[in-house]
Amino acid sequence: MTVNPDQLADSILNGKAATEADALALLAAPDEELLGLVHAGSRLRREHFGMTIKLNYLVNLKSGMCPESCTYCSQSLGSKAEILKYSWLSADEAMDQANMGIAGGASRVCLVASGRGPSRRDVSRVGEIVERLKDENPEVEVCACLGILKEGQAEKLKEAGADAYNHNINTAESFHDNIVKTHTYEDRTNTVEHAKAAGLSPCSGLIVGLGESDEQIVEALFALKALGSESIPINFLVPFDGTPLEGQWNLTPVQCMKIVATARFVCPDREIRLAGGREIHLKSLQPMALQLANSIFLGDYLTAEGQAAADDLAMIRDNGFTILGQEAGEGGDARTDDSAGGCGGEAGCCSDSQTTAEAATHTEPVIRRRGAGTAEVANA
Repeated sequence: MTVNPDQLADSILNGKAATEADALALLAAPDEELLGLVHAGSRLRREHFGMTIKLNYLVNLKSGMCPESCTYCSQSLGSKAEILKYSWLSADEAMDQANMGIAGGASRVCLVASGRGPSRRDVSRVGEIVERLKDENPEVEVCACLGILKEGQAEKLKEAGADAYNHNINTAESFHDNIVKTHTYEDRTNTVEHAKAAGLSPCSGLIVGLGESDEQIVEALFALKALGSESIPINFLVPFDGTPLEGQWNLTPVQCMKIVATARFVCPDREIRLAGGREIHLKSLQPMALQLANSIFLGDYLTAEGQAAADDLAMIRDNGFTILGQEAGEGGDARTDDSAGGCGGEAGCCSDSQTTAEAATHTEPVIRRRGAGTAEVANA
């Protein structure tokens, strides 16, 4: 089956929903039709989210030493990946990290801890951080991600001021047992339901590149839609050395674009977030992906480094997007580079009439001193 993306977008904008057959056809679209697919998907994105990008910032409160057997995860039982491992950050350390992300423009802070699920003490510990964050930054959303929840724990987080809870389904139910044996797919969906029942905004997404089929990607996307996930992070497998999936590079940048586009068609009014692995899988297509996704993580991930936060901000700005919460008339610009001056700190670089964003686009040309006419190796 083939599908015309523009006609499908028209249908969705008129109130109809994409079918599983539509989604499979989008994933199977010829590579040369990618631009048409992105254009059609971008119409849905703009209808619901305009030209804004939501910045999310991860704070890894506890890293590594997880007893679960997730084959994709560098923090899991049996992983030999040489990641950072540490126990709980103090509340002050967590606040310092969160405030750096907020200063960079993040409107949501995600508090994450490794492990199967939190103890009562863990929930209290995270609740204290949530309370402090909301007291100091009432406009910032706080999302907790602590694993499988027991009865009453979601309510405690809500009482502390948390806005959302993340627990990814990760993959299709039909593929779930291929990636983990220590908990079930139902454990994950039950946790999302606990969060919803407590009044927390449900955040749940998936990981692609695990070896799943196109049919299973579609199965997972429709499951997330049915689950009511309001924010859908799309993670692209980072196959760390030392994990069971090391060396498993199953994705191409164009394939990743089709997955993001399909997510937008299936869930046109949901937040679609480019998450872990976007830099190494989407590569030079990252800016194009913003025409479909309306949310990214700023900076680093749980155990992997992301691209420089200043580069993220420049990518957003250079492609005509605005950061959510930083629209005209809603406050100052997010930080645009690491220097206090905003453009290298050199006197005279920026005129008084320039905005910070305009100044940040000013890059001095570099005189060529290699290749033809020199003894230096050419840039080729």
